[in-house]
Amino acid sequence: MSATVAVRAAGLRAELSPLAPFFCLYVSFGATLGFLSGGAPLILRSRGMDLAEVGLLQLINLPVGLTFLWASLLDRVRLPFLAHRIGWIAATLGLTVALLVVLSLGESWPLGLLLALAVLASACIATMDIALEALVVETVPAQRRTYVASAKLCGASLGGILGVGVLLGSYDALGWRGAVLACAAMDALCLLPILAYPEARLRGAGGTPHRWSGSFARLRTLLGPILALGAYFAASYLLSGPNTLALLDLGVPLARVGFLTGTVLPVVNLVMAVLAAGLVTRFGTVRLIAAGGLGVLATGGLMAAACATGATGLAVAATVLNFVCGGILGVPVFNMIYRWAQGPRPATDYALLFGAAFFAAMPLRVASPALAGWVGWPGYFAGAMPFYAAAVAWLALAVARTPRTDPEAR
Repeated sequence: MSATVAVRAAGLRAELSPLAPFFCLYVSFGATLGFLSGGAPLILRSRGMDLAEVGLLQLINLPVGLTFLWASLLDRVRLPFLAHRIGWIAATLGLTVALLVVLSLGESWPLGLLLALAVLASACIATMDIALEALVVETVPAQRRTYVASAKLCGASLGGILGVGVLLGSYDALGWRGAVLACAAMDALCLLPILAYPEARLRGAGGTPHRWSGSFARLRTLLGPILALGAYFAASYLLSGPNTLALLDLGVPLARVGFLTGTVLPVVNLVMAVLAAGLVTRFGTVRLIAAGGLGVLATGGLMAAACATGATGLAVAATVLNFVCGGILGVPVFNMIYRWAQGPRPATDYALLFGAAFFAAMPLRVASPALAGWVGWPGYFAGAMPFYAAAVAWLALAVARTPRTDPEAR
């Protein structure tokens, strides 16, 4: 029996160890963006900042949606050190660390300067992400990308726990400089495993990319998925993003809301990311998207009812259920992004698929708090539900049609 357990443990280690470098970099991604943009809206709203002004803080995330503007540079140019993709990962994450060190010195600097440094750091970590996704597409076989998508969401969730839950929760003890330097040190440590990744040896393991006649032909091919993803990201934030702001307005204490955002949400996402890889294999991508979408719609209805009646307990329960149902969708959505990015320029393709879609959702991310302040929370959640239902149906249709048009998606 002990020999069997040892063999199984060795097999599990062999399966998981190739995912470790990806997992670590996703931890860095989640921790950095979580620290820079996750806690500030809640803190400032608790101090009385207007909902419209809170929405403007979403601009810290803007570079995530603009990576398609410079992604082609990552495909065309190889830096004069390390392998192609790993060189860009090391350069951009190293620059992120440097910017965080500078940011740690600026507790008393003007808000505009701090915001500019935060946006630059966000741009660097977002660029690291598209280089990493290109590495996945080029070196990981298609049948294993579901597990990489799971590692991505697990790592980003753990990063959220560390960047929001731990660093923000320890802010009183660490202070500004200590918290920012801790985030920088975490990024530096998370870079080390990928430096030993055998990119050159594994290049091509992701499959032979389709050759397109030109950039416009590729853009035409990706336009449908980009539009479907853009509608989905916008609708997801519209229905789920402002939940914690609604909890604050219902009178839920900031400490409890912060616990939900910085601990419960990333833990739920981590668990669902682990489970979702097996669920995709068993039930299929379309069915899982449909199930998760129906669950999110149900939680939207619960939030509307809770806000209308002032039921804080129901609102907290609906928020947690929203975390669970939304977490189901992460792995199948990112697995499809990897499949759609199976082209001759995967960094550019991924940036178009994720970045352009994310950018398309930015106006709603910025405007949704102001919209809620105008119509009231019950009307806001009720009005967001039809848009979300249509967006999920569009995404599921795009996924369902992929096997007929893209052999790599089978």
